Amino acid sequence: MAPDATPDPIKVFLVDDHEVVRRGVAALLECEDDMRVVGEAGTAEQALARIPVARPDVAVLDVRLPGGSGVSVCREVRSARPEIACLMLTSFADDDALYDAVMAGAAGYVLKQIHGADLVGAVRTVAAGGSLLDPGSTGRMLERLRGNPPAPDPLAELSPQERQILDLIGEGLTNRQIGERLYLAEKTVKNYVSSLLSKLDLKRRTQAAILVAELRTRSRTR
Repeated sequence: MAPDATPDPIKVFLVDDHEVVRRGVAALLECEDDMRVVGEAGTAEQALARIPVARPDVAVLDVRLPGGSGVSVCREVRSARPEIACLMLTSFADDDALYDAVMAGAAGYVLKQIHGADLVGAVRTVAAGGSLLDPGSTGRMLERLRGNPPAPDPLAELSPQERQILDLIGEGLTNRQIGERLYLAEKTVKNYVSSLLSKLDLKRRTQAAILVAELRTRSRTR
């Protein structure tokens, strides 16, 4: 009987503006038999150019990058190649960045203070299709949502078009992507977004995305 074929290693791409951090994480992951670092980048621009070519299973992204952010890279990567899992790695417990990362499609969000073995485990988890968020950050997000419950029917004033656009915001789409989906000009989408934010008494599209996520959760638990 032929022995089982060895599974392909998890291909990982590292994005961090500090070379020392990249080298440290690369050395940690390369020690694992089931992982292989297939590329690195130090800026958002480099990441967006190199990740599609390297075609990793997991992209480990620093939240703060020169020329952009790891969250924006995550959003673009997930839009173009949804099969790539994004794991956000940051030094700061930033709640707003957590919201943005989740809405951009990140599968995980951990702090750089994480132990090496836990980081390796996090990469394996998101590579297998799982979700992993820093417990402290997740707890604060849930507390904030519970502390600001929506009205019984917060969408009552929205037009059908605005409701559709709100749902697409909840999926993490940009105004340009929403326009392409609905065959609308990007400027028209921007006007709709401004209008629906005003009707919902919200200041940021991230807040609208969180509202969509909360409403979906409520509908599933009814």
